[in-house]
Amino acid sequence: MDMRVAAYSVITDDADRLLLAHWVEGRRSAWTLPGGGLEPGEDPEHAARREAQEESGYWIAIDELLGIHSRVIPAASRLDVDAAVPLRTLRIVYRAHVVGGRLRHEMDGSTDRAVWFTMPAVRKLRRVQLVDIALRMARLPASTGVDAAR
Repeated sequence: MDMRVAAYSVITDDADRLLLAHWVEGRRSAWTLPGGGLEPGEDPEHAARREAQEESGYWIAIDELLGIHSRVIPAASRLDVDAAVPLRTLRIVYRAHVVGGRLRHEMDGSTDRAVWFTMPAVRKLRRVQLVDIALRMARLPASTGVDAAR
């Protein structure tokens, strides 16, 4: 079994909007939390800060650890069509806030833009399941609606 450890951030502003990044992988796309995989030896909090800056242009401060979500993706369901074994994902989720920078879009990455959304707008988005999981962890208004497969 392969393993992927990643760190994500639930980032809200004073207007109770949520910052999301538009994830694009091959032909799939959906809204997700700013975040991504840890580099070898990288601290998860550092990864969450680095990923938020790469994907949105904002510098963030970590407020608290919300939780860790674990999932096994069967080999046949992985994005890597040549994968022969399942993938265990460990997704570390933090609450964070913006401390600097300005909104900009990622170039040549796994996301193509970042946008602030109101909670009612989040409910209408095509989004990855992690968004709803993290909103429950943060005790923010529960999301319902369309989910992406991943």
